[in-house]
Amino acid sequence: MTVPSPTRPSPAGTSPATGTLSLPAVAGVFARLKLSLLRNGARQSTGRSAAFLATLVLATLFGLLALLGLSVLRGHRNAADVGVTLTAVLALGWASLPMFIGAADETLDPGRLAMLPLRPRQMMTGQLIASVIGPGPLFTLLVLLGIAIGTARGPAGTAAAVLAVPLTLLLCTALSRAIATANARLLSSRRGRDLAVLSGVVVVAALQLFNVAVSRLSENETLAPFEDTAAVLRWLPPATAVEGVRAAGDGAYGTALAALAATALVTLLLVDWWRRGLTRLMTMPDASTFQTAPDGGPARAAGGGLAARLSRGRDGAIMLRALRYAWRDPKSRMGWTLALGMGALMPVILALQGGGNVHSAHWAAALLGLQMYNQFGQDYSGFWLVAQTIGTPADAFAELRGRALGLSLVALPYLLLVTVLAAWLADDWGGLAEAAGISLSVFGAMVASGAVASARFPYSIPEDNAMKNVAPGQGGLAWAGIVAGALCSAVLSAPVIGAAVWLGTSGGALSALVLPLGLGWGLLVAWGGLRVAAPLTAARLPEILTAVSRA
Repeated sequence: MTVPSPTRPSPAGTSPATGTLSLPAVAGVFARLKLSLLRNGARQSTGRSAAFLATLVLATLFGLLALLGLSVLRGHRNAADVGVTLTAVLALGWASLPMFIGAADETLDPGRLAMLPLRPRQMMTGQLIASVIGPGPLFTLLVLLGIAIGTARGPAGTAAAVLAVPLTLLLCTALSRAIATANARLLSSRRGRDLAVLSGVVVVAALQLFNVAVSRLSENETLAPFEDTAAVLRWLPPATAVEGVRAAGDGAYGTALAALAATALVTLLLVDWWRRGLTRLMTMPDASTFQTAPDGGPARAAGGGLAARLSRGRDGAIMLRALRYAWRDPKSRMGWTLALGMGALMPVILALQGGGNVHSAHWAAALLGLQMYNQFGQDYSGFWLVAQTIGTPADAFAELRGRALGLSLVALPYLLLVTVLAAWLADDWGGLAEAAGISLSVFGAMVASGAVASARFPYSIPEDNAMKNVAPGQGGLAWAGIVAGALCSAVLSAPVIGAAVWLGTSGGALSALVLPLGLGWGLLVAWGGLRVAAPLTAARLPEILTAVSRA
């Protein structure tokens, strides 16, 4: 008699036939994983706990305020226009979200989960659930509820709103995940970190533009400006969902059905794009691991052109080294990115606020001039190799001159372009030469004071802490160098500023003389500053080595 072997019960949530986790079980696992990550991340330190609680409280508070404010608009003729615009802004925020938290949240990085025994559908379900847990999704849900309450009218509008809210949240989530999956390998690479730095500049600009928009609305005292914007956005998903709610409330059921169907169709397309990208990521190797044929193409390209010409002399070699440090070192690259980005954005922001003029270009000169400060600290502990080449004041002068020339190679054409932009925004072409001359003199003064400050107030930059640019105990040195340098720069550039004021009051044509005057004065002041800093650098070389090598 054959005794049947007992069947082993399947774990909870698994299919008896295949032994794989069901979709609800995967969703539960990822939800618990996301909550555990949030809880453990907040417990790492008091600062992290305070930051997480503050983020959660602020997201809830602002979400509830948005819910209340949008609900008050119920029955207003522009309620749907406001809802359409805010929905488009939310979708834009979700699209840019992977640039900031994709590498920080393990549940949202498909590269970290590629080796798990999960099929694409299971992975998508888990990531979808994890994406809607957190302060950001809570804020989005509250805003969407406020938009739905303010826009819906009548039973038909309410029914459409019940469909529109989860559909819009699903579209935003699928959009964010599809973009993160398509760029997963990029976001985890060095170029992805560069992109994140650039995204920080975009966020700063977006906040300033939002501030300008709020100011304009407060001056207008009506919601009429939303009408023109909504007229364009109402047929772009997910704003079409809000248009469907409005149309259902007005009795245009065909338009409402078409708008909701368009939102659903785009959501399905995004989900399909996400699925195909996830399948490709889980089954195909990273192209960066492939070995290319040793044809020497990239090496030849890198060795030719400007790099080859610069490396033939000492000045050029120092310029090339400084530029490579600025490009490859994350902190130097962040400083350059902020200087270049904010230098170009300040004229735009000031023009939008109604206070712009051609002299707003001087922001770019000041921000780029700051890159000359703490030159030796930017080399980290590797400065001791550079120090081996500095034995006399002449060697120190050559080193500082090469660094200043490397900075000027980028700064001078950039300053002229920003000045042209500021003149165009202010419609003041007559002041172009005057503003360019002042900018060049300010930049020359900053180079001079920065060279002296680098020798007199050197400090170390921590390599193991991305959030600190000054070593503990050296904050006073950093501030002393910046403040003293700013005061000296103001004094050194005062003659050109005074000449510009005098020539401007004497006659419009004479103000063009400020350009050659500013260029010549900036070169003279920069040369003088390097001459002063060179013997100081050679005399204080041991102290500089000690200061910049401090951990």
